[in-house]
Amino acid sequence: MAQTKSLSIDFSKEKEDGYKRVFSRSPLLTSLAANWDGVYLAYDCHLPGEIPEVFAKQHGIAIFTEITTPIPTERTLDGRFRNEQIVEGDIVVNPANTGHRACWHATGGVLYLGFEPSVFAHAIYESVDGDRVELLPHFAKPDPLVYQIGLALKSALENYGVASRFYAQAMTNALFVHLLQHYCTQQFIICEHSGGLVKHKLQQVIDYINAHLHQDLSLRELATLVQMSPHYFCQLFKQSTHTTPHQYIIRCRIDRAKQLLIQGQLSIAEIATQVGFVDQSHLNRHFKRLMGVTPKTLLQKYTK
Repeated sequence: MAQTKSLSIDFSKEKEDGYKRVFSRSPLLTSLAANWDGVYLAYDCHLPGEIPEVFAKQHGIAIFTEITTPIPTERTLDGRFRNEQIVEGDIVVNPANTGHRACWHATGGVLYLGFEPSVFAHAIYESVDGDRVELLPHFAKPDPLVYQIGLALKSALENYGVASRFYAQAMTNALFVHLLQHYCTQQFIICEHSGGLVKHKLQQVIDYINAHLHQDLSLRELATLVQMSPHYFCQLFKQSTHTTPHQYIIRCRIDRAKQLLIQGQLSIAEIATQVGFVDQSHLNRHFKRLMGVTPKTLLQKYTK
């Protein structure tokens, strides 16, 4: 690998410009417009090439996709060098402020997932002391769970755009638990909480959801409402309602949409916006899945 000047990048400030400084181009897909609250996703397909040593302010995971034959790669990570044969499903873990340089010799797809150290530490603060959490660098290795989470996030971003934020936070919450258990200085045992949310806190969350269905709700927003970490909140909410927060919100939006359709005063597109979906097609997909019919079919039934 050629010796070039190292780069220091803060993606929270530089955003896509930071990516361009590394790769001299924009990614094919990015989550920046979706506002994932301290979590960043970029997808790209790279021809053979190399990058200089990069020190990022954020934790990063490279998830390799669309690789038909192993890609010979020379990688320097945290001052250590290794020759690798990258295959689909491999990941590289690059903690914040850790130098990373690479040179690869074939074309392949890569998902780059970055997240703020503070978001990572906050994810399950009831179970783990954030000051003790130290993510370790890892050279390329297979990790089926991280690979599937990466693909799920890419799919959500492609299909739902700005409406993918809540789903993305739920998925990265699961990712953070996995990283804490397998990629940190010590293996944390994450406690399973039981008993569900106390009644007044559950009602507080439900009332808030119903009052803000038209808004782009976030997992962190709901967890903060009852002063919990996202991980703890998700566990207790599911125990209380037998569904995840994301699924519950979708159901509430569909129920509200059904009420508005029956009233017959708004168009389907207007209803979609009013209950928090990106557009009419987004409403149609979830409505058909949960109700068994399209909004148009239901509307026609009540307007005959």
